[in-house]
Amino acid sequence: MKVYFIGAGPGDPELMTLKGHRILQECPVILYAGSLIPREVLQAVEDKAEKIIDTASIDLEEITAHITQAHAEGKNVARLQCGDPALYGAIGEQIRRLEEVGIEYEVVPGVSAVAASAAYLGKELTLSGVSQTVIMTRYEGKTPFPERERLPQLAQSQATLAIHLGVTRIHKIVEELIPHYGEDCPVAVCYRTSWPDQDKVTGTLKDIVQKVRDKGFSRTALILVGHVLDTDDFADSYLYHKDQPHVYRPRVKPEVPRTVKRDAV
Repeated sequence: MKVYFIGAGPGDPELMTLKGHRILQECPVILYAGSLIPREVLQAVEDKAEKIIDTASIDLEEITAHITQAHAEGKNVARLQCGDPALYGAIGEQIRRLEEVGIEYEVVPGVSAVAASAAYLGKELTLSGVSQTVIMTRYEGKTPFPERERLPQLAQSQATLAIHLGVTRIHKIVEELIPHYGEDCPVAVCYRTSWPDQDKVTGTLKDIVQKVRDKGFSRTALILVGHVLDTDDFADSYLYHKDQPHVYRPRVKPEVPRTVKRDAV
């Protein structure tokens, strides 16, 4: 028996990986957080699974109890996590409990909200000469933060920021970022990216607070900050530059074009 932590993606059922879909259909017991994962993700297993448990209203010990019971019955468990399990998925404490009782597990990665939101905006988060770093973080609340990871410290890099779980404190976020990024720095706030009711708003650090309030975003939103969101002033990547040779594109081209070697039939 095994527990599979499966990245369900940001919401769109088609953004779960093929591996995730396959394993999900093979597990008789499924646990998912209905507050974060749309029921449509489970459409293919509604009539197959023996148990589908919404964990939104239960605590960690109750979740562990469901898994332990399934283990005793010799049944695999699919534990669906929104986005990618490694990013704010709270799988660390779940894994710790599984290891304590000797239950085997596997993590299946998924599409993160950051990746889906960048796609929704039609933006690249790393542009030559603008930003080569993306910092994924959250705004400080109940979760304790090391001093070195507080927003003003991270903002000193002027890297592209992806701020989770902070839209209700966006006024504080703006106050802490303006000294480092300037009032004119572009901002995008993506709400429930890839869900049927997805929405977004773009602006600058100067006007984004009012725009977010006008939209009424209060949860399930990602804040992206950085000059990559609104600039044409960046260099072409060296990857495809004609004067940049590499192993697949040598400076002196061979007389015979490269061919893909195939096994003899």
